[in-house]
Amino acid sequence: MHSLLRRLALAAGLVAGMAALRPEAAAACPDLAQSPSSRWSLRYENGADYLATPCGDRFFSLGINVLDDEVPKQPLPDNRLRYDWRRFYASPEAWLKDTRQRVAAWGFNTAGAWSLPPSVLAMPTIPNLELGRIARFHWFDPFDPATEQAMRAVAPELIAPYKESPYRIGYFSDNEVGWWGGALLAFYSKKPAANFSKQRWVELLRDQYDGDWQRFSADFVPPEGAENWDALLRAEETTKLRPGGNGIQAVRRWTGAVAERYYAMVERVLREADPDALIFGDRLPIYYDPYAVRAMARHVDAIAVNYNVDSPDGWVAHYFFDGLRQLTGGKPILISEWFFAANENRTGNRNNGHLMTVGTQAERARGAGAATRNFAAIPEIVGLHWFQFPDHPPGGRADGEDYDFGLVDVQNRPYERVVTALGAANREAPGIHAAARVEPAPPRELVLPESRIDITDHSLADWPKPAALLPPLIPAAGEVAFGEAYAAWSETGITLATIGQDYYDIDLLDYSGEFPLGEAYRLAIGIDAGAGPRRFTLYFVPPRTKLKDHPPMTALLCAGEAAVPSQCTRVGGGEAVYFGADQPRITAEAFVPWTALGLERAPQSGRLKLEVAATAWYRSRWMSLSGLPPEEAMAHPERWLPARRGSRVEADARQNRSGS
Repeated sequence: MHSLLRRLALAAGLVAGMAALRPEAAAACPDLAQSPSSRWSLRYENGADYLATPCGDRFFSLGINVLDDEVPKQPLPDNRLRYDWRRFYASPEAWLKDTRQRVAAWGFNTAGAWSLPPSVLAMPTIPNLELGRIARFHWFDPFDPATEQAMRAVAPELIAPYKESPYRIGYFSDNEVGWWGGALLAFYSKKPAANFSKQRWVELLRDQYDGDWQRFSADFVPPEGAENWDALLRAEETTKLRPGGNGIQAVRRWTGAVAERYYAMVERVLREADPDALIFGDRLPIYYDPYAVRAMARHVDAIAVNYNVDSPDGWVAHYFFDGLRQLTGGKPILISEWFFAANENRTGNRNNGHLMTVGTQAERARGAGAATRNFAAIPEIVGLHWFQFPDHPPGGRADGEDYDFGLVDVQNRPYERVVTALGAANREAPGIHAAARVEPAPPRELVLPESRIDITDHSLADWPKPAALLPPLIPAAGEVAFGEAYAAWSETGITLATIGQDYYDIDLLDYSGEFPLGEAYRLAIGIDAGAGPRRFTLYFVPPRTKLKDHPPMTALLCAGEAAVPSQCTRVGGGEAVYFGADQPRITAEAFVPWTALGLERAPQSGRLKLEVAATAWYRSRWMSLSGLPPEEAMAHPERWLPARRGSRVEADARQNRSGS
């Protein structure tokens, strides 16, 4: 414990009983410090999930990540200014008292990851242990028998500041492991034969293909000279997917095997080290792999996921949490990290990536308040933790990430609009959550709202989203939906949008020349506006080389289908734009004019038929409005769903009912 922590630990008793941060409805005991045990739990009441304190009180966790004094830390290059309590307070006790009063006034009750320990803050907390990283599970040799021994050896030291504290809710085992399927397969394919995980990988492939090398090589391109299983084990070059094959199912199975190994090991080690603590997993990185989530659900108490809000107005996509509900049997969820940044900020942050950024602090405040309420209305969510307390240093932190995420700037000045909006929403959140229920699916008859959409603004904020959201896309048997779609009409045509997720690894697919569109993430779109069925495909085309962590995609709207981009028949007057978090989150808009549907203007009857069918990268899975596989769905326009053009009045009424 560094000197500040030693001093603050002495002061913790002074503030431990402050009622301002007492958990919601904490009536069973006057303060957590007097609780009968350190065991937190989860409960299900009247259709919604909750945390429960050691006193037995219901608790909706509203947390702040990096609730930390930031001292001491390694200096940043160029003497960049970071948040530092010593510039604003005469003593650490003064910093602690003021900070606790502030966050309580803003409606927060929990210290999230990378915060000071409860011996200092005397607040409920969920620390991130980085257990797998420190024990070298990830990207080394997870199936080595020594890996669990290493994890077991480091766990007691990592939990020592928290064990037996009634403020310790539980643990995040790691942060944003990711479970990037293509990367996992490519990485271990290059390992030497002595690597236990390489051996396990080859065993899994042999089992997947019943030992038939020809079947395997029809799906994969092994390294040169690898002509049998033994040679594949010895090869130390990347094994790649063959276009047109079905190797992605083996990739997915390998992801599930590694994830199962990790979560089972984490559960054993943490239950042994601190049996009273809840396990929240590894803070999924705004994306989840279905195979990994199924493995996780067997070994954690709740699912932790970091989340990049889907629209600047605070909209939260339904499919994401519907899928988690189905994959885990309704396991509780904690939003372990969420955020808004604004280009208008006092620190000078550049907001230099793909994460949610708006123009002004007023927009930031509106979006953050709305998102808080939208999260609270999801019945499985037991809390949400804002990232983070201070802004990043101007010019960025050590890894270059440079965002106006803070509730305070680096000069310790609160962003008043943001903390006021969050304070109001935080106070409403427990009541909203108490009324949360799983909403029934909307009717299958579609009513497309009338709305003029600007598809060049790289935002879904101008969409009447509750009214435009299409019924849930029905996935293939055994799968969950990996996205959702929206549609609206105007006097000039039909606009569509999609929000989805799927991971594309830029080095996994073996191809030369143009990208084979049969391997693309895509939406097949069928519309009959009265002049006969018309078919379109919205393709997402990846770059050939990776210039950053999230390689940007290109949206390509074609009439019919195409094998490669140069064969795409462009839609006259049509347009498509890809934007958002880049992959693995997919966000895009497309416009189809009435002329492309064989009409000069909007049909007077107001009746049309619609089908949307999505296919994930490498044809790994699909979903559609009709529940038919995409090719079959497009071939049967008589089964497309009936739709009609709605009015602005109808759209406004539905928007008001949704509260958005």
